[in-house]
Amino acid sequence: MSEPLRDPLHDPLHIGLVVNPLAGVGGSRALKGSDGEQVRELVRREGGVDRAASRAARALALLRDSDEPLRFSTWGGAMGEDLLRSLGIGAEVLGSPGLGLSAAADTREAATALRAAVDLLVFVGGDGTARDVLDAVGDHYPVLGIPAGVKMHSAVFAVSPEAAGELLIRLARGGLVGLRRQEVRDIDEEAFRAGRVRTRFYGEMQVPGEARFLQQTKVGGREDQALVAAEIAAWLAESLDPDTLYLVGPGSTTAVLLEELGLPATLLGVDALRDGAVLAADADEQTLLELLAAHKGPARIVVTAIGGQGHILGRGNQQLSPRVVRAVGCDNILVVAAKSKIAALEGRPLLVDSNDPELDRALAGYRRVITGYDDEILYRVEGPA
Repeated sequence: MSEPLRDPLHDPLHIGLVVNPLAGVGGSRALKGSDGEQVRELVRREGGVDRAASRAARALALLRDSDEPLRFSTWGGAMGEDLLRSLGIGAEVLGSPGLGLSAAADTREAATALRAAVDLLVFVGGDGTARDVLDAVGDHYPVLGIPAGVKMHSAVFAVSPEAAGELLIRLARGGLVGLRRQEVRDIDEEAFRAGRVRTRFYGEMQVPGEARFLQQTKVGGREDQALVAAEIAAWLAESLDPDTLYLVGPGSTTAVLLEELGLPATLLGVDALRDGAVLAADADEQTLLELLAAHKGPARIVVTAIGGQGHILGRGNQQLSPRVVRAVGCDNILVVAAKSKIAALEGRPLLVDSNDPELDRALAGYRRVITGYDDEILYRVEGPA
């Protein structure tokens, strides 16, 4: 097993790779797809499992040859390990498929394990693979498909392997890469082989795509900060769960959320709210801990970035202490910021400085940032240098 490529305080983009080695093998055989036992039996007799790996190699070679530091985790054998080794790319292998040809269950198992460890899951396959990944990771985790299948009806794939590689490089460089909900669809192969086209919608997944920077513009092309804050607030207000306790950090962007809800806001403090009511205004650490201890449901922290610096924790919101963050959970932090504020960082990461190095390491990595109404990007977070 290779050692992971990791700098604990400056984590590069951590990519999880899972390859469906059977993807695309039915195409040259005019089988209208690669699902089902018929294809598996044919591969057992004739071999020819190389299309998925060769197409994935075209994307990964661009990453290998770039100057961007990247970290990889993958699944054993033909499901990723062999390919990365052939390209000279080090990776942490989190598990392996069983003996013989891999199956859908192996893809789901690999995707589930990788989801818990990486920033972004890259999978290689077709529509059937996309369905398996959706089953494993759900619709709120960022993924990107490298197209290698016969059936390509889903919108979760890059237009080519090279496009996938270029997009990942842009993301690693700190570019403004938006997250979009894209459809996962599949076709009934048996009906297709009989000449009938039946496609089915299975769900959506979050996919990084080219960001259209400054979508809300005025004459002169400058982002309207007040408009963006209002759009972020409107989106958050629609998304609030009445059973969740929200700890809303200081800042003008977060204050607009409470204004949107018709509630008083503490511009330079932390407010706690649930089900449309403020439970504590300008709360200190102890008050937040007491609220969390008494609350039996989920909790989330909402923070924004300090302009110019990029801090999201540890500057002006020390009430959100390491104990508070741990009580809420590192995965339950919502970061909101206008794209212009992120762009002003010029590729520098968002920062956390909680005064707890272990927590800072846990918070580091690529996180989703809400940048508008139903608009998100992936952006890097780091601890103090």
